[in-house]
Amino acid sequence: MKNLKFVGLLGLSLLVTAPTALAQNTNTTNNTGQTRTVSSGQKAKVRGVITERNGNMLTVKEDNGSVSQVMIGDNTSIKSKKWYGSGRSFAGEMLVRGLMMEAEGRGGQNGAVMAEKIRFGEDDLRVAQSIETRVTPVEGRLTEAEANAQRLSGQLDELVAISNAARGGARAAQDTADAAVAGVNATNQRISDVDDYVVQTQQNVTFKVGSAVLSPEAKGQLDQLAQGVGSAKGFVIEITGYADATGSSEKNRLLSERRANSVISYLVENHNIPLRRILPAYGFGELDTKAVADNTTREGRAQNRRVEVKLLVSRGLNQTVNVTNPTTQSQQPQEQ
Repeated sequence: MKNLKFVGLLGLSLLVTAPTALAQNTNTTNNTGQTRTVSSGQKAKVRGVITERNGNMLTVKEDNGSVSQVMIGDNTSIKSKKWYGSGRSFAGEMLVRGLMMEAEGRGGQNGAVMAEKIRFGEDDLRVAQSIETRVTPVEGRLTEAEANAQRLSGQLDELVAISNAARGGARAAQDTADAAVAGVNATNQRISDVDDYVVQTQQNVTFKVGSAVLSPEAKGQLDQLAQGVGSAKGFVIEITGYADATGSSEKNRLLSERRANSVISYLVENHNIPLRRILPAYGFGELDTKAVADNTTREGRAQNRRVEVKLLVSRGLNQTVNVTNPTTQSQQPQEQ
């Protein structure tokens, strides 16, 4: 859950700073630096973090502190810097707040840069999308809570007036007021629970010795987990890879990362799970404190060659959370 706390803090920081950055774009200068304008047709490069998005216009805070506007066009090439050796193309909708990106293009209207190509790292994209997943529900819930508080405030004022006019109904008015206050408290509690993620389901998929290839049994387990995603609200998926004690520590760490990435690829490509819903994966290798079985036996090593896949849901957005016990693959692959 450390990843969730880190993303939560970073997401709340983005929630506070992004609107400020957008408001300052109308000025020539601001507290963080100068608003950058590019002459029409002039070549330009932009490197920084997306702080706000308005349609196809991105507001980017650059490394030197200046703020630039980057426009996405129909012919803009949007790719990752590297994906197993080569870049992949992405739709413009994938560019979200918090993403570190690089853009090249020419000056367009109002000093903005008309992007010809945009590049970014896929790890940076996963982190930014995780932040967006956490921030957007909070923004919506805060707005809804403010509206509810205003309505409840008006109801309380009305109840006080009725109580003063009809002294005999004081007890009934007090009971109604108490119910209204209880509703405010319940709303506040639900907002607090938005950031409280709990494990709804878990699958442990195992691998053969030295392999990061998913077996048919492992794919079936991932298919079962993905079926529960459709009805979930405010969910994220946590993926961690492990290895047994065979081989060197560094080799096992890299192998566990490859296993975790195999799971990510399968969920994204076969079940269309958005990358913003998948937390950055991590490979623990053969770490003794993470072993689930004895590495001195064949059966124990088979259980330790695994990837743990957890479906976590927000308690605030899912008032009745059905938490099931973690399941493991019934048939373990044999050593070869």
